[in-house]
Amino acid sequence: MSTTEDRRWLMLPVILAAFFMYGFDGNVVNVTIPSLQADLGAGEAALELVVGAYVFTYAAGLVLGGRLGDLFGYRRMFLFGMTSFTVASVLCGLAQNSTELVIFRMLQGLTAAGMVPQVLALIMAAFTPEQRPRALLWFGVTGGLSGVCGQVLGGLLLVSNLFDLGWRVIFFVNVPVGVVVLAFALRLLPTATSGRRPSLDGIGVLGISGSLALALVPLVLGRQTGWPVWAWALLVASVPAMTAALLWERRVARTGGRPLLDLTLFRSKVFNAGLAINAAFMAFFTSYLFCLSLLLQSGLRFSALHAGLIFAPTAVFAMVASLSGKRLVAKHGLRVLTIGSLITAVSVLIVAAGLQIQGGGISQAVLLVSTALMGIGNGLILPSLIGAPMAGVKPDQAGIASGMLSTTQQFASVTGIAVLGALFFAKLGDHPGRAAYAPAAELAAWVALGIILVMAALVRVLLRAAAASAAEVERETPDLVPARA
Repeated sequence: MSTTEDRRWLMLPVILAAFFMYGFDGNVVNVTIPSLQADLGAGEAALELVVGAYVFTYAAGLVLGGRLGDLFGYRRMFLFGMTSFTVASVLCGLAQNSTELVIFRMLQGLTAAGMVPQVLALIMAAFTPEQRPRALLWFGVTGGLSGVCGQVLGGLLLVSNLFDLGWRVIFFVNVPVGVVVLAFALRLLPTATSGRRPSLDGIGVLGISGSLALALVPLVLGRQTGWPVWAWALLVASVPAMTAALLWERRVARTGGRPLLDLTLFRSKVFNAGLAINAAFMAFFTSYLFCLSLLLQSGLRFSALHAGLIFAPTAVFAMVASLSGKRLVAKHGLRVLTIGSLITAVSVLIVAAGLQIQGGGISQAVLLVSTALMGIGNGLILPSLIGAPMAGVKPDQAGIASGMLSTTQQFASVTGIAVLGALFFAKLGDHPGRAAYAPAAELAAWVALGIILVMAALVRVLLRAAAASAAEVERETPDLVPARA
């Protein structure tokens, strides 16, 4: 193994640590809600904003973060984003009231949007085509584990109450991790850029970010505000706003400018199908975990640590299955996505059927079997999930493609939580008792099952697109081997 190759693999855990921090901070807040309510006196709307503000600014800033990496260098943007994210984490830990915490969470989400697209872009730029599948495997595994570990480790941190910091420790823990990541990143990250002249499409930034904001604000805030007229108005307005922004981007590209979005990526059927699969998976996974967490903590009255331990098999089995999934992908290709999605579907079916059969409750044994199967299914999905849309992306498009992929994932997550959450709370009613959570969770599980089955169907579309793309490449490749006489 050469020195350059050694450096690549040493770089990988450094940038993946940053990706883990983003996912961890997005989920760990869920288990701290009772502590935040008691310490800061935060109401339901403020608590929703503590979670939603991070999601909103992160999703709205991803495309811009990806483009800035293409223009100014992935290394430079990663270092800036990691430093800013660490500082924002300190500010969150120092917040004295819910308003301050919401503001600092918005800042934390925005800095994550500058950091995360560079992780995938650095993988695409630094690794050879032969090495990328292995690197993308670990990228996918890290993303999946970070969400579950937010639940498990968050509960452990709260119970341990390090230095008597209470909920603040979940933010302060980012400081030593961030410092270590920055120290290694300064030594190991390559100065990879797209080679383009630094310039930014200001109107495109406002148009794309603004239209995303129009859609995300009602999706994040709609439920706790009772879906007022303004929420629906913003949601409807986001469609023409995004259409106008995309038309502007096409005009900029035609006149030789540098658009914020590279619309040529959408010419690839593989990229489009890969985005759709990512959207379906994220809409399912985040919304299902959200509803299952509510069942465990509010319905079954599990503590944060107890609920986290129920999710622990998902993390453990996902890691084991991901390592096996690498070999399966090498042998069976993208068909492994179908196998993984069907196993995950079975895990959801077990919960839905268990809630229906046991009527008002569910045993811990059933929950543990379900979360273990989900870990196996997700572990088979994750090795190919990220690589599917990125397979045909050119190195100089890596940053913007990463931003578009991450935006799609985040938007799907928010939409999934909004839709499944609305169904869950509608079934729950205005004055829910403990017994009301089981039928609400059952409804959510059946809907989640439908989403994951849609994903399995989308894999067939991806397989056809990949086969057509491979056939086209083969037709365009000249035959360099002389025919035998």
